[in-house]
Amino acid sequence: MTEIILASASRIRGELLRNAGLNIIVDPADVDERAIEEPLLKSGFPPADIAEVLAEAKAQAVSERHPGALVIGADQVLEFEGNRLTKPDDMEAARRQLLAMSGKTHALHSAVTLARDGETLWRHVATVRLKMRDFGPAFVGRYLAQVGEVALTSVGAYQLEGPGVQLFETIDGDYFSVLGLPLLPLLARLREQGAIEA
Repeated sequence: MTEIILASASRIRGELLRNAGLNIIVDPADVDERAIEEPLLKSGFPPADIAEVLAEAKAQAVSERHPGALVIGADQVLEFEGNRLTKPDDMEAARRQLLAMSGKTHALHSAVTLARDGETLWRHVATVRLKMRDFGPAFVGRYLAQVGEVALTSVGAYQLEGPGVQLFETIDGDYFSVLGLPLLPLLARLREQGAIEA
């Protein structure tokens, strides 16, 4: 069987793949995401395209270290009111971000790429639209106290697989994509590549 490498340090992405029965090697990409993003932002690239470019850069960088292996690159970008949000720097930033998104809809663009020997074989972006329910400062304070620094590890300051699910009114899209990996299209492509059994 072909060696499968995950070019991401994301715990949840690794768990999703292992829970699906895949034997993977984790080798996080060492790319300067901000340096890649800067010219794209200046050129007015849509957030979904930025996620795709970052996922591809990660997959290609790691694939050069693992000849013959299939490398999975992934990235996720949060789009809110026309702006791209990044992971909050501190708990106060997380508080302000959550209050700004209260009662409103944002989009998560989750990109995944497969590469081998520095060449991109496949790319895919899934977009999920999430509407947060109306909540106030007291709820946000309790939520952040409950989850702690974990809030700073994701672009939306929430993890849907934990207490963050209580922030939402509706979710339109694929659950795995919210977690950062469009799993079903990825598994289909891995089967096509003969990396996992059909």
